[in-house]
Amino acid sequence: MPVGYRKRLNIIQMENSEDKLYRKAYLLSLFTIIYNLIEGVVSMLLGYEDETLALFGFGVDSFIEVISGIGIAIMIIRIKRNPTSQKSGYEITALKITGTAFYLLSAGLAVGIVSSLISNHQPVTTFWGVIISSISIAVMVWLMHAKKSTGIKLHSDPVIADANCTKVCVYMSIVLLVSSLIYELTGFAYADVIGAAGLIYFSISEGKEAFEKAKHKHDISCEHE
Repeated sequence: MPVGYRKRLNIIQMENSEDKLYRKAYLLSLFTIIYNLIEGVVSMLLGYEDETLALFGFGVDSFIEVISGIGIAIMIIRIKRNPTSQKSGYEITALKITGTAFYLLSAGLAVGIVSSLISNHQPVTTFWGVIISSISIAVMVWLMHAKKSTGIKLHSDPVIADANCTKVCVYMSIVLLVSSLIYELTGFAYADVIGAAGLIYFSISEGKEAFEKAKHKHDISCEHE
């Protein structure tokens, strides 16, 4: 086989492999969007029904992650076409909306915490918080590793950064799981508000992160390593 032909064949194979990896990264971002939509609806409905502030807030966070996921999907399409290109207007707008939504969620949770403490309110049950957070941890850990593996193979820092950002979803799920378990097993009155406070911490961090990313022309990685 001629050397020139072999080189062209290798280039074609590399391009096909890269296309498959970008397709996988895009499908993972779509899965993130769909999963968070379902998780958000279920968590908010059950959180409202069971009067669980932490679970309800977790559901709202899932909807914010949908906005972020749309921005990520657009990002993947962009870097596939031109890996060194700058953020598009759609991505910057998505980041700003995401940041604002996280701050609003933090404020809403803070008001809910104060109201719960004043009224000495307790959830009906946190059983569904345990179930939903357990499922979320399993899904997000898998998603994080799948995104990171794809990003490494593509040598794409933005895709790897997205994988690192998924860690925050794992942390928030752990906060919900621990607070829900404590209340379900012990009936500790403040477990739910402590869980909500934990969500505030991560929501503020994510809001700040989103606005910092919007200011930069190129993609930056998450601080949550």
